[in-house]
Amino acid sequence: MAYKNERRRSENDVLDKQSEREMPFLRINFILMAIAGIMIVLGFLLMAGGSSDWGAFNPDIFSTRRIVVGPTIAFLGFIFMGVGIMFSRNKK
Repeated sequence: MAYKNERRRSENDVLDKQSEREMPFLRINFILMAIAGIMIVLGFLLMAGGSSDWGAFNPDIFSTRRIVVGPTIAFLGFIFMGVGIMFSRNKK
């Protein structure tokens, strides 16, 4: 009886170690994806504007921040998200 319990423990330990090695995402992947998510949100916030008056033209809608900087940061965030998902450490 004691032999079976010891055997089960050792099998469980092996399974736990295997599952840690076979996890699809490592800690670094989650960090990279979090950074990418922050970049995406920041890009959309830079594209957002304040309230506008329907009766008046607001030239701020054509600002460099809204047309160039915000979309660029959001696009780079989406690219970085793919990098974060695909990144893996090569342990040799």
